[in-house]
Amino acid sequence: MSFDLVATGGEARAGVLHTAHGDVPTPAFMPVGTKGTVKGLDPERLRELGTTILLGNTYHLHFRPGEELVEAMGGLHRFMAWDGPILTDSGGFQVFSLRDTITGVDEDGVTFRSVYDGKEARFTPELAAGIQRRLGSDIAMCLDVCPPPDVTRQELEAATAATTRWATRQLEAPRAPGQLVFGISQGGTDPELRRRSTEEIAALGFDGHALGGLSVGEDREAMLETVGWAAPLLPVERPRYFMGIGDPAGILEVVERGIDMFDCVLPTRLGRTGSALTWEGRLNLKNARFARDERPLDESCSCSACRRFTRAYLRHLINQQELLGLILLSEHNVRFLLDLTAGARASIERGEFGSYKTAALERLDSAAFAAGEEVSR
Repeated sequence: MSFDLVATGGEARAGVLHTAHGDVPTPAFMPVGTKGTVKGLDPERLRELGTTILLGNTYHLHFRPGEELVEAMGGLHRFMAWDGPILTDSGGFQVFSLRDTITGVDEDGVTFRSVYDGKEARFTPELAAGIQRRLGSDIAMCLDVCPPPDVTRQELEAATAATTRWATRQLEAPRAPGQLVFGISQGGTDPELRRRSTEEIAALGFDGHALGGLSVGEDREAMLETVGWAAPLLPVERPRYFMGIGDPAGILEVVERGIDMFDCVLPTRLGRTGSALTWEGRLNLKNARFARDERPLDESCSCSACRRFTRAYLRHLINQQELLGLILLSEHNVRFLLDLTAGARASIERGEFGSYKTAALERLDSAAFAAGEEVSR
């Protein structure tokens, strides 16, 4: 594995991550294909939109259809007909975010009830590594203990310590040929625990590093402040991954703080609920004001939804619950975030990220203000 830094601007970085299934220019937004598919979008369309890497989820693929079947079908790439890089989450976030299903956490792993059939299941670092090895992803994430933001400091400290111990074990587990393994630091926004976890995980020698346990409901300013000082603690020659952010402003903020990769279900989830990300703000296409609107979703976008259809037609599709409408909005939203991220990379290479971010946030803020004014009327 190699990660090449191409340019920097302050803490912002432009680079290239080399994987077994191709290169990933960074900063990179990863559309989420939790169950082996990005909802509503086939792999060819994702390529056309500019996607360079996808995310799959160990928890869900383990239960449905199972890593044995995926392996027998030639691995996750062949199974889902995507020939580019894939990162698989460890399943830790899913397990620990479903707190009511957990029946026990011990030194060896975590026991819980499956969300699919309620049967008791167990994840250990070795099992998480084994599942991802059989899936054949390009990047495998370590199983971590991801607590919610309202836990006691004692609980947070225990989660942080367990994450380091589990990371050490998973690093030693067998992996697929060419598979990279990323470590995850925890500690919430607690300065002492986050620093300790970041330094411990960095010292283990992973191929890349992630900041976990953020964007899980904590104060946003505290989250961004934590990223600002924690990201530079990670090895400069390794890629840095922020787990779970996908709003336009949030992407720009973490890129400015030195993050290379990020993922979120936001673009497709918004698409399925009838909303579009645009430079005019977030548009709710169910709104009656779009009934006779002949404009595209966004004048600057070249996706199929914007090239071919009016807001009025898209509103009709959404209100009639037609699948085409949900697909087109999902496509547009993914393209919007990919274009935003590509613009950030280009601006870093030009040495102009600061002005790019300022201009983008001003447009987004103006759009939000305008939307708020319209609502108030």
